[in-house]
Amino acid sequence: MATTTKDTTKKAPAKAPRARKAKVAGEAPHLRIRVRAYEHKILDASLKQIMDTAARYDAEIHGPVPLPTEIKKYTVNRSSFIDKNSREQFEMRVHKRLIDIINPNPKVIEALTNLSLPSGVNIDVKMM
Repeated sequence: MATTTKDTTKKAPAKAPRARKAKVAGEAPHLRIRVRAYEHKILDASLKQIMDTAARYDAEIHGPVPLPTEIKKYTVNRSSFIDKNSREQFEMRVHKRLIDIINPNPKVIEALTNLSLPSGVNIDVKMM
């Protein structure tokens, strides 16, 4: 009598490939501008300046979209030796916004590169 042995090891299910965002044939290229700053008032003034510049050249603007504020917290001892339980807490807040400019022409791109924005404002520009 022949006996057969069953394979009791379980195989891990195959992972589905990640879905990539396919570019639609009719989709227009756009600039994605991500602006970051420590002070929200300076950030909003910079965004207004960017949007006014883009609107001057008749570009289609989507945004500004507020992104979550990044909060970095630091705890520091007040004293170096005896008062171990006495501490101070500090935090830094980084405010972020996102603007999309749909189908920008070269004049819009040139005007945006020549903008002078206040110090403390960080800008990331991507062509999508």
